[in-house]
Amino acid sequence: MNVFRILGDVSHLLAIIILLLKIQKSKSCAGISGKSQILFALVFTTRYLDLFTTFISVYNTVMKVIFLLCAYVTVYMIYVRFRKTFDSENDSFRLEFLLVPVTGLSFLENHSFTPLEILWTFSIYLESVAILPQLFMISKTGEAETITTHYLFFLGLYRALYIANWVWRYYTEHFYDQIAVVSGVVQTIFYCDFFYLYITKVLKGKKLSLPMPV
Repeated sequence: MNVFRILGDVSHLLAIIILLLKIQKSKSCAGISGKSQILFALVFTTRYLDLFTTFISVYNTVMKVIFLLCAYVTVYMIYVRFRKTFDSENDSFRLEFLLVPVTGLSFLENHSFTPLEILWTFSIYLESVAILPQLFMISKTGEAETITTHYLFFLGLYRALYIANWVWRYYTEHFYDQIAVVSGVVQTIFYCDFFYLYITKVLKGKKLSLPMPV
């Protein structure tokens, strides 16, 4: 395991912790897309089914369990514990626009036509677009809280570091997973505009806002 993989995992975990602390401290999930969090929970559930079939390492198992638990805790906090603060009106992205094509693609393009492999492929494709409801919500409201932007930044950084991890593995191990790489690049592209706004506004102490909400 190389440093890019570890830093990517740390960045991913940090993003989730920032989100959970934000919700718990403010007693509110305002500005957070519950639909994106449902998709991330679905991503982890379908990807980590190998917990019951394959042991890779203690690190791998622990991280998978942590991500699964955090995903479902986040969904619980949004839809149960702090449901009165949930902005369902602006969290209006239609999930079928993502789930239907992702499901179809996972059956058409996969490494092997087995249940676990198809579900793993589904999780990879779905993760690449799971953030779209959150970005759509920000575009509707026209702004985002600083803590929310930190969460999105570290989530995007996690994907960028994983691209570096794949480049490293290609040159050191001659390993290349086209499905994972292409999906990761697509996901990172979705963050490009956000990265620009984060660097030019949030890091300068300004609130992230868009000129015209959609």
